[in-house]
Amino acid sequence: MLWNKGRRSDNVEDAGQGGGGPSFGGRGLGIGGIVILAILGLVFFKDPTALLGQGDPGAATPTQTQQAPRQAASDDPQVDFVRAILGETEDTWREIFAANGQTYERPKLVLFRDGVRTACGSASSAVGPFYCPGDHRVYLDLGFFQTMQDRFHETGDFARAYVIAHEVGHHVQNLVGVFDKVNDARRRGASLEGASGLSVRQELQADCFAGVWANRSQQRQQWLQAGDIESALKAATAIGDDTLQEQSQGRVVPDSFTHGTSAQRVHWFRTGFDSGDIGKCNTFTGSI
Repeated sequence: MLWNKGRRSDNVEDAGQGGGGPSFGGRGLGIGGIVILAILGLVFFKDPTALLGQGDPGAATPTQTQQAPRQAASDDPQVDFVRAILGETEDTWREIFAANGQTYERPKLVLFRDGVRTACGSASSAVGPFYCPGDHRVYLDLGFFQTMQDRFHETGDFARAYVIAHEVGHHVQNLVGVFDKVNDARRRGASLEGASGLSVRQELQADCFAGVWANRSQQRQQWLQAGDIESALKAATAIGDDTLQEQSQGRVVPDSFTHGTSAQRVHWFRTGFDSGDIGKCNTFTGSI
């Protein structure tokens, strides 16, 4: 992937070690935050409630304010990569929103080490990348890229770009009201987990949005190389619910799915990439 072609975003911040923004003690964690943490807990074989503070889902009240994250250093190659990918997501989604008469709100991407405090609570680096709907920020410990290599044997730049684009996809969902609709449906009794649950549908849509981004950024930059798409598909396959469950417990339990099977993740990323059309990313109706 010729990622150096990407425009560098100024919205990458460094929270340092155990830093971050306001802490809400785990309160106010939206459905998207719960979904993402459940999935990340599955990826790392941990109980998600142990990874991020989770309490009363009512209105959040800040309990502590940390020093604001500073802009990330530009001389670190990994940070430079993140800035280039985030910049391309900004350009892609600004273009898509503008075509629909809307203004795209660019998210902040916060780099951290060991742990971070967010509007969704405190998280350790064990949770991997996640999006917090409470503060409109993507959180990333760069050590996760090493984890991808060690655990999933995936080293491609585009696989790492896919991870960032997926989390930005959750931000897009937040902006267009998907989180609110999912929350409403859950309150009405719709199932969160399960092969056809709200969690799976929401995560697969974020995969599709990542594919749309890959399509549009390729049109603009012509930066993909042989094997790049396969690299992203390999990463999607590695974190399918069925694959992870088979590896961790030796059996597959569809009733506990939160993210979709490997085949579903690949299908929806490819749907977004092949079409470049967010209209093709409606995972909330019909079969998935």
